[in-house]
Amino acid sequence: MYRGCTGCRDGTSLPFTIRAAFQPIIDLKTGEPFAYEALVRGPAGQGAAWVLDQVDDDNRYAFDQACRVTAINAAVAAGLLQTDAKLSINFLPNAIYSPAACIQLTLKTARAAGLPLDPLMFEFTENEEVDTEHLRSIIEAYRRFGFTTAIDDFGAGHAGLGLLANLQTDVLKLDMGLIRGIENSEPKRAIVKAIVLMAERLGIRLIAEGIETEAELAVLARKGVRYVEGYLIARPELDRLPAREGWSLTETRAQVA
Repeated sequence: MYRGCTGCRDGTSLPFTIRAAFQPIIDLKTGEPFAYEALVRGPAGQGAAWVLDQVDDDNRYAFDQACRVTAINAAVAAGLLQTDAKLSINFLPNAIYSPAACIQLTLKTARAAGLPLDPLMFEFTENEEVDTEHLRSIIEAYRRFGFTTAIDDFGAGHAGLGLLANLQTDVLKLDMGLIRGIENSEPKRAIVKAIVLMAERLGIRLIAEGIETEAELAVLARKGVRYVEGYLIARPELDRLPAREGWSLTETRAQVA
């Protein structure tokens, strides 16, 4: 059962304030940002864990709406329109009772900010059980609006092959558990290579997230992963798109070019 809420109408019923930090997702072939992921933060910059501790069944709908509004407004204020990058926003599938109804505030906010719809990317992590048909209706509706869709943390929890077999998003984001220490793990290297081949076969972009070391990045590039995100590339910055200084990935780019 998916019920409505005033947060879907006005986005103002959240009982606490949130802000957005941004982390780039880099295309190793071009060295350019493919997208900036919006990460929720508290009013004083508190991390996502602090914010999520404030979310419950009574405010999750308003929280989902507020995250979208905050991400769009903050990204545009930070200069997203001066780039060719997408804006990636996390959403809660169980906070959407009707895709057409719950997207209206997002559309209104984007129009007011002067942001076209095609740069918007929505990613979800299926941490809680969600009806597959409900999830499919969201993905299909978002595609009709021209949004890009993504499964986050692929390979962890519910977000695995069973989910992918039933619905295909435009993007898969590899769970960082598959990335950490991959240079020392033959099973992880074999699994990632198989996912790369599968994604190519299905026409899905693959992003590796949570990259922290040069060794991890080098292995992923050799396995054919083109899009990367993590502290090694850039840490999230509050209310700002991280500056491009320090994104020198020339040697790694040559491996995927």
